[in-house]
Amino acid sequence: MGEKKGFFGRLIQGLTKTRDNLKSGIDSIFGGFSEIDDDFYEELEEVLIMADIGVATTDRIITDLKEKVKEQKIKEISLCKELLIDSIKEQMKVGETAYEFENRQSVILLIGVNGVGKTTSVGKLAGQLKSQGKKVILAAADTFRAAAIQQLAEWSGRAGVELIAGQEGGDPAAVVFDAVNAAKARKADVLICDTAGRLHNKKNLMEELRKINRIIDREFPDAHRETLVVLDGTTGQNALAQAKQFGEVTEITGIILTKLDGTAKGGIAIAVQSEMNIPVKYIGIGEKIEDLQKFDADSFVDALFEGAAGGEE
Repeated sequence: MGEKKGFFGRLIQGLTKTRDNLKSGIDSIFGGFSEIDDDFYEELEEVLIMADIGVATTDRIITDLKEKVKEQKIKEISLCKELLIDSIKEQMKVGETAYEFENRQSVILLIGVNGVGKTTSVGKLAGQLKSQGKKVILAAADTFRAAAIQQLAEWSGRAGVELIAGQEGGDPAAVVFDAVNAAKARKADVLICDTAGRLHNKKNLMEELRKINRIIDREFPDAHRETLVVLDGTTGQNALAQAKQFGEVTEITGIILTKLDGTAKGGIAIAVQSEMNIPVKYIGIGEKIEDLQKFDADSFVDALFEGAAGGEE
């Protein structure tokens, strides 16, 4: 349980900016209103939108909250806070967040635009799976970004896993082909592919991913497949827009949300999971390998409201 508490502590710390904003907003509303009326809901809506929970998700949360208040005939403003937290958690329910790739021979594709922390996430994930005793191979299939291959080589060295790379500017699908065959020959448990994410050129990206997927289907039909989109938490609603665009290009099975420790827009985790109906599987709250952690929606919401729910621990 120790490491769990440790991460929860780091999560609370990492969400400081978002939490302070949210907490001061929520506290002033719950302190400033004596009754639950339209003005109360309106101000609450504003605070949630400011935390980048987003208009659509906020709307659903408020609607749900109103229903609960009515149903339970609640007059006490303080009781409303618990209901608010419940409503937020409810909006984030996306069924089971499976980490099937930990138990099966798998190929994981990571996509994301430049600068979101994609290559770093590949390295961290590789390090964690390796420390679970898995045999991991990395594929440097983001061949168009000059530093990506070198960066991944550094991570593979740090994590102590093998790297398959091609030429800079080469064909990403060719790298994946080599990597898949290496993974089969060496009986790797997990192959993680760092792929490109040139959203500004969606047609090319679509073609490239299609080609990569075809190769994996053909060469490694039994592998469990996972496609994770990496988003930068500091970009707030932009991250959501990116997730939607990637969703048009390929089937996404999960989201990795990075840089949550530096943002006041942490509510984006709520928005993206609620609106995409795709689980956030990992969040990044720091530089170290262990700072990429499995995402638990309930813990996240609790961390956001830590100290805001009226005295209870």
